[in-house]
Amino acid sequence: MSIAVPVQNPSPSPFTVPAVDISAWVGDGSTEERAAVIAAIDTACREVGFIQILGHGIPRAVLDGLAGAMDDFFGQDLETKKTAIAPKGSNRGYTPPKAESLSLSLGVEAASRMNDFFEAFNVGAAASDFPQLELSPKTYAENLWPDVPGYREAIDAYFAEAGRVARTLMRVFAAALDLEPDFFDGYADHSIDVLRMNNYALPPGTVDLDGDLTGMGEHTDFGIVTVLWADQVKGLQVLGADGSWNDVSPADDALLVNLGDLTARWTNERWMSTLHRVKPPIINGTIERRRSAAYFHDGNADAVITAIASCVADGEEPLFAPITVDEHISQKLAGSRAGKSNTAATRDAARVLAAKK
Repeated sequence: MSIAVPVQNPSPSPFTVPAVDISAWVGDGSTEERAAVIAAIDTACREVGFIQILGHGIPRAVLDGLAGAMDDFFGQDLETKKTAIAPKGSNRGYTPPKAESLSLSLGVEAASRMNDFFEAFNVGAAASDFPQLELSPKTYAENLWPDVPGYREAIDAYFAEAGRVARTLMRVFAAALDLEPDFFDGYADHSIDVLRMNNYALPPGTVDLDGDLTGMGEHTDFGIVTVLWADQVKGLQVLGADGSWNDVSPADDALLVNLGDLTARWTNERWMSTLHRVKPPIINGTIERRRSAAYFHDGNADAVITAIASCVADGEEPLFAPITVDEHISQKLAGSRAGKSNTAATRDAARVLAAKK
């Protein structure tokens, strides 16, 4: 039977990220086994917003192919990687270090603007994937592939598997929220899905390690749900309910899953979009390399997100006004990439500032 197993966190606080085996939903689980998954997911979404997902069914060969492709690309010299930078405004291709500031997506001023030192490579759902629809070529940009043998094949294979996991979780979410099984289908049948591969490493001598270096600033994810593959190297930190930052690493064979802003809006914050950041692990004066690949399942650009009626108490108003997926993500990206503070994210910004105190 699938059960929720708490994964002990090395942080001195009691913060833990629950582990949930979803194999009953990946395969033909019994009614009782699926109900156990539903209950465990609901508890994790209410209390933490981060989950260790086991039993996801992604083959080891696909995971190894992803890691190998990332190593092949990021192992190149900077000038070669820069040839894969996409046109400005396109959420595709290579992003060099210090080109973004994720904290600005919440309207929080970082100590130094555009100071997140990670480098990244993005691929995503393109307009050509949906020839029957007239989609924005900017929002659904075509992918830019580097000249690295086997890179596209390995990334495409993982993209498909991570998307399957995300869609499986959406079915579990619908059940946990007492919605029709297909409730979310119409919101994500041409979803703006993006896979962002991150590399946290700096060549020796390129930066002063003063203790304030930011791998990725504090932020919430923008969309519905994020499926994260990551090394077990420390660096990822999650904000607990008590305002403390806590180290989180994936358990063996687990994917880390967290909720995005749109799910918090749908559930009127019954389920939270959890704040997280990456602080670089510094060992003997040098940064220990860390890799991650985040699959963002964000929903259709034209979908209107408004609070689910059953998540709003009688006599109360929703915490958020209705908004389209495209409007919300555009506001967030204007902060992280264009350096424009997002004034619409007041609730999350307040949580960041409270944690810093």
